[in-house]
Amino acid sequence: FGIHALLIVTVTLSPATAPAWSEKNTTGDVYPPLWDLAPENLLDFLVKDNKIVINAWNYQERLGVYKNLLNSSAKYFTAFGSQNFGNILWGLPLQHGWQFRTGRLADPSSVTSCGYEDGDLLCISVRSWWSCMNYYLAIIPFLGAVEAGLFGQLQYEIEILPPEERRADFCYSVADCRSRIPKLMDEWKAYFEVNNFTFFFIFSVSPATFSSFKLDDALCLMWRAHVSSIAYALPKFQDSLKYLSDPEASFGEDWANAVDFIAATHFSTDLQNINNFQAFLPQRMLVEGDVLPSISDFSPQQNRVLLSLRALHKANQLTGGLLLKLWQKAMSTEAGRKMGRKLIEDLASS
Repeated sequence: FGIHALLIVTVTLSPATAPAWSEKNTTGDVYPPLWDLAPENLLDFLVKDNKIVINAWNYQERLGVYKNLLNSSAKYFTAFGSQNFGNILWGLPLQHGWQFRTGRLADPSSVTSCGYEDGDLLCISVRSWWSCMNYYLAIIPFLGAVEAGLFGQLQYEIEILPPEERRADFCYSVADCRSRIPKLMDEWKAYFEVNNFTFFFIFSVSPATFSSFKLDDALCLMWRAHVSSIAYALPKFQDSLKYLSDPEASFGEDWANAVDFIAATHFSTDLQNINNFQAFLPQRMLVEGDVLPSISDFSPQQNRVLLSLRALHKANQLTGGLLLKLWQKAMSTEAGRKMGRKLIEDLASS
């Protein structure tokens, strides 16, 4: 069954899609937009009434949450390259940067000027499906890290500002999130705790054995928490898809489905991998009239990749999720995951 699943997905993600994966970031920058301007220390955020107050509905501040996570976890990944490039948390801010750059964080209903150049460009709209989904891949990991002690003993509590609408759909502090979504908090906390424990245990026993830190174990926990965040948020924000064009809404769901397949391989979400991997994603929102695989201002490779994601999602739906289960079974061994990653890397390097 494992090999059967592998073959199905290999055919679905046909070699015809390969060139798109090797396209370079068109911005010429390996970092998310405005990375240098994002707060890099928790005390760079507003401190008020003995609390660090973070506006998660401002792109630069949400990016700062990621920057603090990257900076504080850098010590775990020194064995995997210089400048923290080997840190597997890079996938999160890079995906957020792509969403910002392509207008996916702006108000899709156009009722407000949130996220638009002629309004508040840095505003993240609570009406954006992408931004609401991303909250669970930004603020929840961050608060899980706070709870796990990644930032040490903080002298201030952390408080996240609520959006103007849908306040009940989010949580705003460690205690609040712990009471509302304990399982999700546990999964993100577990990711940061295992790295913390492994790092200090190995380093205190023998610095020479630090390279034995098992990246695959960290990737397993990170991806487990990642897909749990998406699984929790998907039904919660299903109604936000109504603000999007049909092609964009379908693409969002196709992408969320594809993440489950990628996660099973324990694909390394370091800086270089993600930049290579994201190159095939659309450089703008999809609109009515965009028909795959012939969107005129997308490259043939982008068209084919989007069509492949659509086919993968449909195949998984038609089998009642059996395709994903078979794929996960195939990826349940180290050899299987290696084969799965090789498939992704071959696509990326072709």
